[in-house]
Amino acid sequence: MGKIALTAGALYAIVLLRAGGTFAVGWLAGAGARRSRFAERISSARFQRAERAIQRWGAPVVAVSFLTVGFQTAANFLAGSMRMPLPRYLPALFVGGAAWALIYATVGLGVLEVLGRLFAEQTALGVSAVAVLLLTVCGVVVFRRSRTARSSGDAVAEES
Repeated sequence: MGKIALTAGALYAIVLLRAGGTFAVGWLAGAGARRSRFAERISSARFQRAERAIQRWGAPVVAVSFLTVGFQTAANFLAGSMRMPLPRYLPALFVGGAAWALIYATVGLGVLEVLGRLFAEQTALGVSAVAVLLLTVCGVVVFRRSRTARSSGDAVAEES
């Protein structure tokens, strides 16, 4: 249990710094955009409505984003660039970050322990498991890229 608590604590500190930093970068980018040539676009009524909606309802999205893969950085950056108030953002960061840290600490350590035992006791099976895992990841990446290429090709064909 001590190993999980230590790992979860370290991961929690990391996610707070990373997500909080992404929020701060988004805040600065939003402030810069408000002073740039994009200021006119950003001041439109439609953009203002979207900004108010994110400021008011974005906290649950930020908290849930920690349970996804690949969306949490975008959610934190958007929350910052749309100036979500800190009293709404920080609780979402703390709750979502805690969930992320606990999941990765328990599941991550479990997977590492299983792989460690597998390599120690049955090296061939361990190597096979890692090879299957890598092939699966590569297959998913290739499938997604080919699907994206096909859909963008269809869009170009429809425009012609």
